[in-house]
Amino acid sequence: MPPFETLMGPLRDGTIGVWAHGYAWLPDRLRTTDGTTYRTRLLGKPVTALHGPEAVRFFYDERNVVRKEALPGPVLDTLFGRGAVHTLDGEAHRARKVLFLSLLKDEKGLADLGAEVRRRWREAVEGRTGERVVLFGESAKALALAVCHWAGLPLSGPEAQRLAHDCTAMVDGFAAPGPRHARARHARARQEKVMADLVEALRETPRPPARDGVTALEAVARHQETDGSLLDPHTAAVELLNIVRPTIAIAWFATFAAHALHRWPHHRDLLRSDAGGVHARAFAHEVRRFYPFAPFVGGLAARDLTWRGERIPEHTMVLLDLYGQNHDPALWKNPYRFDPHRFTGAGRFPEHLIPQGGGDPGQGHRCPGEDITVMVLATLATELARLDYGVPDQDLTIPLSRIPTLPRSGFELDLV
Repeated sequence: MPPFETLMGPLRDGTIGVWAHGYAWLPDRLRTTDGTTYRTRLLGKPVTALHGPEAVRFFYDERNVVRKEALPGPVLDTLFGRGAVHTLDGEAHRARKVLFLSLLKDEKGLADLGAEVRRRWREAVEGRTGERVVLFGESAKALALAVCHWAGLPLSGPEAQRLAHDCTAMVDGFAAPGPRHARARHARARQEKVMADLVEALRETPRPPARDGVTALEAVARHQETDGSLLDPHTAAVELLNIVRPTIAIAWFATFAAHALHRWPHHRDLLRSDAGGVHARAFAHEVRRFYPFAPFVGGLAARDLTWRGERIPEHTMVLLDLYGQNHDPALWKNPYRFDPHRFTGAGRFPEHLIPQGGGDPGQGHRCPGEDITVMVLATLATELARLDYGVPDQDLTIPLSRIPTLPRSGFELDLV
């Protein structure tokens, strides 16, 4: 096959554009083409970006796009970790994914985590009348305490606060050059050491009798790969963090939920009277759709591909537009209107909602913790709706040029 440059002509590198324009970069670029395909370079390498429900199915077919060697080193060294499930394909990926599905899709486990999140949040605000708190930080600490208890990690107090700080730093710095990225690297290295020590300590204790309710720490420490071997301590630490870190990262969505309740306060009454949790789940879905979290996901072309008549050479980086699809007027009526009612009714979880990726979580690379995100976010949104607080003057703008983004103030609350 001719080189990429021969096929497509010279391409301008878009890396600076991503850093400058953030979430708007890819949707804006796609609007300059047919709306479904855009070609560029990132970090000097050729990239083809795709958009739309058909592209989701194409992207998550392992015959087309693979993840091994797709994630750049800076992302592995901050967000996911070296050797993570995100870097595997085929049978190795499916075998490792079983570990996550057994923990993150268990209904009792979900209920237990939700109850623990509710308890930790109430502890965080109890007895603090008259205080001003930053919601993002407080929710991250409450989530860290809850997930440590749920996962069987013997971390509490200052250790859990450090975990919350480090996990939010990993997410905050993965896509940023400079000091944010350096903090993210140091945070990951520090917590990988903590988790590896916990895994090794557990392995030195006698295996308990068979019982229901194995913790995440036990499940990861005892997990066997396809060849029957245990995960090495570093990889086990990476996968533990890939359970803990995304749970703590729900603090981003919790902060967006408060932002939505402030802008559209009638949802407070709807959440307070929501005995069955229907509106809470719909509210959580709409927060995930409406507010910016992941701009896109990427993989490598597994072979020479053809997408809508255009060639994608093997090993080309392929991006799937997430933020743009979640705001596509062809898929969503009034996409820039916050409207949880679009998710009410039986079975209202459309395939084209992809804030955490698409496809089948059991067979592909879609996040297996999506149920946890929805459940925890619905829980925290309901707790916020029932909490008496004031919103002082502050900068609540959400800069789309920053990945990941938040209200600039982190959302300050005056507890009443």
